[in-house]
Amino acid sequence: MPTATILSDSSFTGLPLVHRGKVRDVYFVDDDHLLLVATDRLSAFDCILPTPIKYKGAVLTALSAFWFRRLENITEHHLVTIELDEMPELVRRHEILRGRSMLVKRTEVFPVECVVRGYLEGSGWKDYQATGSVCGHDLPPGLKQCDKLLEPIFTPATKAASGHDENITQMEFVGTLGHDTAAELKRISKAIYAEASEYALTRGIIIADTKFEFGRDKDGNILLVDEVLTPDSSRFWDAGRYEPGHAQPSFDKQFVREFLETLDWDKTPPAPPLPDEIAEATSERYLEAYRKLTGQELKLD
Repeated sequence: MPTATILSDSSFTGLPLVHRGKVRDVYFVDDDHLLLVATDRLSAFDCILPTPIKYKGAVLTALSAFWFRRLENITEHHLVTIELDEMPELVRRHEILRGRSMLVKRTEVFPVECVVRGYLEGSGWKDYQATGSVCGHDLPPGLKQCDKLLEPIFTPATKAASGHDENITQMEFVGTLGHDTAAELKRISKAIYAEASEYALTRGIIIADTKFEFGRDKDGNILLVDEVLTPDSSRFWDAGRYEPGHAQPSFDKQFVREFLETLDWDKTPPAPPLPDEIAEATSERYLEAYRKLTGQELKLD
């Protein structure tokens, strides 16, 4: 079961660091495998907050594993195992990695985010208010905030190393990847969203939008990589309380964004710390998302 120890910054003897992201730290294991470590860091408005969120890394890891297995009928993925006891010895010696790390196949990751939106919120809502369209998709007039779209739309974005990802056009998406690869990533993304959102509704959660990443393995196969359908990469709403026309009660980090909006902070580093009650409530939202979607309690120390 995951350790209850908070992990904000990681460093492990014998595991060379490949990349440190906003939340995940990536380590070299061998020529064919990497280790993805989900820390308890939380980013908002492209700033890493100084307050970690207890159990966040464990939720991201366990929920990603749940979805990778559930979606195997649609696409291959990079996950080998999340079980520490099944990992190489140089990983097993670090007990703090239990429950928050994924041993994955190495891939060449495509430099794009594959975003699917089923509801009108976030940057999509702002675009619609300004232009009547979202990322080149013309939408009917008179839609309200958080309205369900007639059908999900695919809105790719750049995969920024730091800072905020930026939406790109379909032509730019094709230009970056080539026609066939772009068409396949779009097809897989929409198929995943359709299946996942239908399932999530049966569990009382609306997946308003989400983003996916893909890579190509050494044999040329396209794999779903990184995290998938977590509270960090998706908007999860309470289906029983859904009411378009305003922001929705959520099981993701939108709760933190809304708190930060009440502060006198210009959204540039350093970010302010979170009060204990906000950090605890955020942790509970992540755990509740896991409970609702999987039907199980996350096993914790």
